[in-house]
Amino acid sequence: MGLAQKMVGYIKAKKYFGQNFLTDTTVIDKIIQSMPDMRGLSLVEIGPGLGDLTKALLGRYALLAYEVDEDLYEHLKIAFKEEIKTGQLELIFGDVMEHWQDKSLKNSPYWIVANIPYYITTPIIHKAYEDTNCIGMILMVQKEVALKLTAPPLKYSSLSVLASVLSDTRILFDVPKEAFNPPPKIISSVVKVEKKRDTEGIFRGFKAYLSKAFKSPGKMLKKNLSNYYDQKRLFEVFNELEIDTNLRPHELTAELHFRLFNSLAD
Repeated sequence: MGLAQKMVGYIKAKKYFGQNFLTDTTVIDKIIQSMPDMRGLSLVEIGPGLGDLTKALLGRYALLAYEVDEDLYEHLKIAFKEEIKTGQLELIFGDVMEHWQDKSLKNSPYWIVANIPYYITTPIIHKAYEDTNCIGMILMVQKEVALKLTAPPLKYSSLSVLASVLSDTRILFDVPKEAFNPPPKIISSVVKVEKKRDTEGIFRGFKAYLSKAFKSPGKMLKKNLSNYYDQKRLFEVFNELEIDTNLRPHELTAELHFRLFNSLAD
């Protein structure tokens, strides 16, 4: 019996934290098998919950874990007191976003593994892209978010363009509601996000550009951008890159969006 199965009767999931405790050992095994080669890298877990995935990870890696729920933090301190004592686990209480701010979670290259609720998914993904020490992520998210992250051309959003340009992103497998306690109302997906370029000096500007480009997704891209850039310069850049001025933002390839961003930044 896993830690989550033992403790669900004692520690109730809190709706305001969006908690659903993963109890299915088969899913946990699949997550472990999907982990990349971690030699020379560190691992950060966000939201360890009751600790079943944490326990499996500690069988292979040293771990830094952030837990925002005080009840769960106290439970984890007891459940992993030996690992904390030996330094195999560093457990930090608090909101990971507050710890992140303008610094990296680690001073060396690392991966993130996390089962994160909907309300904090995009902020965590954005911070991970901005943090140059973060190499990649294994995330369990709502399937809806996973599909947005990995959307193909013509179904693009600003998030999927960002993910396509900055990383290799793919859905590994879906996770049924029954794998959690309490069961959520939605299907979840495990997503692997591996950065493919250095994001230092790029992320904030490109994110801002995409916010402008997709401001009104149904309008033409040139029209959206004309509210922020000089009209003459826009005409020149669209001409140079041979971009049809009638295209809407989702109709442009991700790499062409990136080239357009770079040209306008210049």
